[in-house]
Amino acid sequence: MNEITESPLSPSPMVQEKAGSALPGATGIFALLGTVVLFVIGVALTATVSPGFVPLVIVAALLFTAFLPAHYLVQPNTALVLILFGRYKGTITEPGWYWTANPFTKLESRKISRRVHNFTTQVSKINDAEGNPIEIAAVVVWRVVDTARAVFDVDDYEDYVVVQSETAIRHLGTQYPYDDFEGDQISLRAHPDVVAGSLHEELQKRLGDAGIEVVETRLTHLAYATEIAEAMLRRQQAAAVVAARRTIVEGAVGMVEDALELLADNQIVELDEERKAQMVSNLLVVLTSEQQTTPIVNTGSLY
Repeated sequence: MNEITESPLSPSPMVQEKAGSALPGATGIFALLGTVVLFVIGVALTATVSPGFVPLVIVAALLFTAFLPAHYLVQPNTALVLILFGRYKGTITEPGWYWTANPFTKLESRKISRRVHNFTTQVSKINDAEGNPIEIAAVVVWRVVDTARAVFDVDDYEDYVVVQSETAIRHLGTQYPYDDFEGDQISLRAHPDVVAGSLHEELQKRLGDAGIEVVETRLTHLAYATEIAEAMLRRQQAAAVVAARRTIVEGAVGMVEDALELLADNQIVELDEERKAQMVSNLLVVLTSEQQTTPIVNTGSLY
């Protein structure tokens, strides 16, 4: 009997993969030779002894016709799902030459590739978590691990993978912003590994019921939609300039602080608060200026 369990996500029964049985292909050859010998004997007896041996000839011919198509070649990383009169009889996963002795299994049995597949989703235009229109696409690497579920639980498992992948990538794009200008949350552009892991987890949940294992997922295309691309590019450039200027200012303040400490520790010169403020101002101008500065050297009295 078929092994059937109830899915926690679906009320319909799910067929679990089980090992199928078949005879070695050489056995089928001996069976065919046996029918040929039986046919020859029947013809000889019919011609020399009695026409009553005609049924023997007919039986031998029918057996030869039945045994001939019941041979299968199973290649590496390929599985043969045996189906007889609408009933699942098991899956043959070991490569080799097999014979089932029943021609009717040829009518419904299917070969399923267990090799690794990959495809790239179409570029989808969606709104990210902040409502900005973006374009997104991903590559999905997958393979069949349960042939029974792939054949019996979904109508077309390859089409099922494509549709569910498109749905998952659209849902992913709405969960995260394209970019994080504040630096306190996960974004599609700045955290590709986290995003890929989230997509992998969601896809595995969607495809697990079809006997599919998701090997890897990665974003292959990520961009703002054309209508806002220019504006968002200016925003990114402005954010980058602000971040760079902040770094420059922080470094300049540290250098000024170090200079004042060295002057005080080495007792090179004593500065009052007003002169310190003037020195700090001059140093900050020199260190943070975008253009080369031209200092004025005072060779007279400090005061």
